[in-house]
Formats: sequence, structure tokens, C-alpha cells
Amino acid sequence: MGSLTAHWSWDPSIIYVVLAGLMYLLGGMRRGTSRSRHGRRGGEWLRELSFLAGLACIVIALSSPVDYYSEQLFWVHMLQHIILLSVSAPLILFGRPWPRMWQALPLGWRTSVGRTLAGARWTAPVRLLARPATAWILFNADLLLWHLPAAYNLTLRYQWIHNIEHALFFFTGVLFWAHVVDPGPLRKRLSWYVRAAYILGSMVTGWALAITLVLAKVPLYSHYAHLLHRPGGISALTDQQLAGGMMWVPGSVAYSIALLVIFSRWASADAQRPARRAAPAT
Repeated sequence: MGSLTAHWSWDPSIIYVVLAGLMYLLGGMRRGTSRSRHGRRGGEWLRELSFLAGLACIVIALSSPVDYYSEQLFWVHMLQHIILLSVSAPLILFGRPWPRMWQALPLGWRTSVGRTLAGARWTAPVRLLARPATAWILFNADLLLWHLPAAYNLTLRYQWIHNIEHALFFFTGVLFWAHVVDPGPLRKRLSWYVRAAYILGSMVTGWALAITLVLAKVPLYSHYAHLLHRPGGISALTDQQLAGGMMWVPGSVAYSIALLVIFSRWASADAQRPARRAAPAT
């Protein structure tokens, strides 16, 4: 596929990536001055690295050769979607961005915006979007609807529709993973077993899409079927099967890691209950 330094492009998302990164770093500096007496927590470095890695993943997905080859290879396009849906979003949320980015705003703005939001009625739909059931439905429906052949071909025909698709992948990903990662603040946490079911349900949805792509006897997407040449010389059907495998295996990595963490903490919480019950008797 040529040199990795070739085929980089400018995507409007870079503006938001840079702005988010600057707000996160500035908010961290302001919070750091207030904590200087107590020293810096070791976990903060890991969270900062995670947040910046999440921003870097957006750039890789939308401005690197991944974006260039996504129009020629279906499996690369699927990789692009996986990065936006299940890599960049959880990495950013693990960095707990909201308090830090909020801290970057001037105090007067924070006070004014906070009072406005506290008394606004239009925030009710926003709170509805943030509910676990709503976030789960939006995340999985968005994944399936954009992979319908008619919708998918439109994204490859019109760039503005393609941009909307990518934005929805990322923002529904943020809504979904926020109930897994617990970015805070003021968020009611799901119990461990509900969180496991939440992840498993989405994992199965992705598998259903992957199986459909792998078992299809003909190419489902006219854009890729009508290409006269593909890098590597593979056929349209092989390309589609590779895309299904991409969704099936790499697309399941983030879910698998989340499930391992959830099950380990679930077991740890169950192990601590007998000790807590025995503490008064002791």
C-alpha cells in the first residue's frame, strides 16, 4: 500500500481534535495548580495518555492513509468505522475529559453556563439520550443502518453524508461507552451484571453484521463491486469477507477487554461482601 507517510489528508475533525486537546491540557494545568500541595496522582498520567491516544485515533481514522484506502478497500473502511466506534471513544472517556475540559473555561463562563443549564427545560432530551437504554439503541441502530447497502453507497457518493456518518459513529460511541467506562461526574453507575449484558448485546449485534458480510454470496455494495482495480488485486467478494472478519475479530477486541475488566471487578466485589458482613461480628 505504499509508504505510510503518503496519502495523508486534511479533515475538518482535526480542528475539533486540536481544540479538545488544548482544553484538556489547559484544564489539567489549572487543576494541577490546586493540587500541587498534595502531589500528582500516578493514575492521572495514564488517563492523560489514554485521552491523547483517543484523539490520535480520530486523526488516524479520518486523515491518515486509512481514509485514503477506505474508498478502494471495504475492509479498510470497516477498520475506519471500528476505530471511531470502539477505540477512540472509550480511550477518550477513560481520560475523564469532562471535568478537565470544563475547568479550562473562564470562571465567569462556567458560572453562567451552569446556571443556564440548571434551569433549562431543553436539557431533558439530552438527559434522555444519556440513559443506558437510549444510548445502547442509538449505538447499535446507527451501526446497522449505516451498513445497509443504500446508505453505505450514499456515504461513498457524497462527502457531506460521509462526514455525518463518521460524526454519528463517534458520538453514539461516546454515549454507549460512557456507561461502560464511567467517565463521571454525576453519572449513575450500572451494576456489573447489567454492564456485562450491555456489552454482550452490542457484541452480538456486531457479530450479526460480520456473519452477514462473510456468508453473502455476492458483493452487497455497488461502489466496491464496480471498482476496476483494488490494492492487492483481491476480488470484491474477498474484500467483503475480509471486512466481515475485521468486524468479527478486531471489532470485538474492545468489547472483550471491557468484559474481562467487568467480570474481574464483579468477582472482586462478590468476594468482598462476606468480609463486609463479617466485620461487625469481628
